[in-house]
Amino acid sequence: MDRDTAEPDVGTFPGPNGREWVEFHGANAAPSEYSHEFVWDITREADGPFVTDVDGNVLLDFTCHIGAAPLGYNNEKILGKLREFDLVEPMKIAGQDMYFGAGPTPEESSVPGSSHLMEKLVSVSSQYGMDTVFLSNSGAEAVENAMKITNDHRAPAKYGVAFSGSFHGRTLGTLSVTKSKEVYTRRYPEISGIETVPFCADRTCDPGSCDCGFFASGGSQLRNALSPEGGYVDPDEIAFVVLEPIQGVGGYRFPSEAFMREVGDVADEYDIPLVVDEIQAGVGRTGEIWASDHYPIEPDVIASAKALRVGATISRSEVFPTEKNRLGSTFGGGDLLGSMIGAFTLEAIQEYDLLENATSRGTQAKELLRDDAPEYVEDVRGKGLMLAVTFDTAERRDAVVAESIDRGLLTLGCGAKTIRLLPPLDSSEREIELGVGIFLEAIEAAITTATQRTPR
Repeated sequence: MDRDTAEPDVGTFPGPNGREWVEFHGANAAPSEYSHEFVWDITREADGPFVTDVDGNVLLDFTCHIGAAPLGYNNEKILGKLREFDLVEPMKIAGQDMYFGAGPTPEESSVPGSSHLMEKLVSVSSQYGMDTVFLSNSGAEAVENAMKITNDHRAPAKYGVAFSGSFHGRTLGTLSVTKSKEVYTRRYPEISGIETVPFCADRTCDPGSCDCGFFASGGSQLRNALSPEGGYVDPDEIAFVVLEPIQGVGGYRFPSEAFMREVGDVADEYDIPLVVDEIQAGVGRTGEIWASDHYPIEPDVIASAKALRVGATISRSEVFPTEKNRLGSTFGGGDLLGSMIGAFTLEAIQEYDLLENATSRGTQAKELLRDDAPEYVEDVRGKGLMLAVTFDTAERRDAVVAESIDRGLLTLGCGAKTIRLLPPLDSSEREIELGVGIFLEAIEAAITTATQRTPR
């Protein structure tokens, strides 16, 4: 496949092979959230955003596996380095409990491992004074560990603060700070002491214009909840404030500078650890390594995963427990392949100026979308290549997702009536123009189909 000339080419979707694979998979798999019946054929050609399914359909993927594959499929910027390494067994060892290397010294290592990945993560987080990393298996574990270390650091704290519309994972701990769709949390037990305040998603708001309820009574709901300000929560008993700098599952909601400044100011004033969930927005997706870099906040803990291929909790050494066995992860810190790919991804972002590319291509995409979007597109927004388009109704949104697939473009819904677009960080001008063009065709087709079809 030649990425420079590839085009989407879709016959029947899903085709008969795709349907058979879906049925075969579903025979033994517990129900989960499958956005559409796309079955990637790993034996067929794929490159960057272009991918082939089991029926031979060529699709343009603007989901990047919900951000977990930041450079798309079979990207030479990653594969070229992986080919130099002879894979070994086991590829996972007892992570944080055992060491591993690839040569006599770290400097002579033939490939980067978990030690090198942690070094790189500290380097790209040095603007926040961070010097310590704990690796785990997933984003949920990264957030869980952020909650654990801040509770230990602030003992005997008994509260945590989360924001409406948030999504932080599917473990019981992270579900306790997840405040979006009730299907995620219904009838599951929760950890106690979690306070919820509004997430102000009007990216132009200030204390005088905010209508979401965050700014109120001359301050904010966060500040006003604290006992020194007349509230009921002792700030010394708050272990953490956790937020997504840009909400993902909640609808790609981009906060205002005023909102983020107030959150940061309250956390700083009362020395409350600020935990930022960068699992979807981080690692270059927004045109900065961390989405937090766009805003006037100073995170104390960063939780990352997806694009890294492993979970990572990043902070300062004084925030982490010093006692052995307070934290542990049998395999997370010892995922050789995940650590390698995570390190190679960070190297590619720097080597190929992908932060600048994400910013330029994101600007291009927004301009194309805004120029030609019909009136029932309520909003086009984004930072870098973390893009969102909101429609007048959920039915319209679902119809656009379906019409996009029929034309060979994979997209994802989020929030109530929004579509998120996540092209690879190294997308070319041609690929953005091609993908947005298909998307606009799908929007036009959805004028007549929004009430005639059900979502896939």
